[in-house]
Amino acid sequence: MRIIAGSARGRRIFSVSKNLPVKPISDRIKQSVFDIIRPRITGAMMLDLFAGTGNVSLEALSRGAMRCVMVDREPACIKNIHRNLAHLGFEDRAKVLRGDVLKPLDYLLAYSDNEGYDIIFMGPPYRDINNKMLSLSEPALANVSQAKLLAKNGLIILQTHKTEQFAVPAELEIYRVEKYGDTLVHFLRSARVKSQGESHAE
Repeated sequence: MRIIAGSARGRRIFSVSKNLPVKPISDRIKQSVFDIIRPRITGAMMLDLFAGTGNVSLEALSRGAMRCVMVDREPACIKNIHRNLAHLGFEDRAKVLRGDVLKPLDYLLAYSDNEGYDIIFMGPPYRDINNKMLSLSEPALANVSQAKLLAKNGLIILQTHKTEQFAVPAELEIYRVEKYGDTLVHFLRSARVKSQGESHAE
């Protein structure tokens, strides 16, 4: 894995043991996602849930994000993220927290100066270590919504397996979906309040 663009372009990103249920985002998907959100990156406050290797946040920092908060429950992932931050010189612009995304996330609002996050990326694992399919997107989205972590005009990027079904909280809406093989990337924002008689079509 390497940084694709920005100040750390071409620099290596260290991975974690293959025994962990961590599947880093592919370069192809990462490039496409960052092409889509390019106008939003510079100066952004970002939250990376299920951070894994920190790959997405590291790319964002390289491209000019102001600060990234990364959350993962695996101690080995936390250690590896710190290693990558030190390797790339991004330690002063990042906060790494050990936490379970499937538990209440209210505590994360304070790390955004109580303003919410401009970009929230979620790449929950598709399978556990026994190759059993997981469905973590729905509870994770619910926790993000309940904690009011999304800034005004912010967006959520959710990476899922193409077969995963999930409900979207009423406060959010999906406005774009991209497909890459067996992966779907959903782009969500705060739900727009439509006036009476207004069409629901985009």
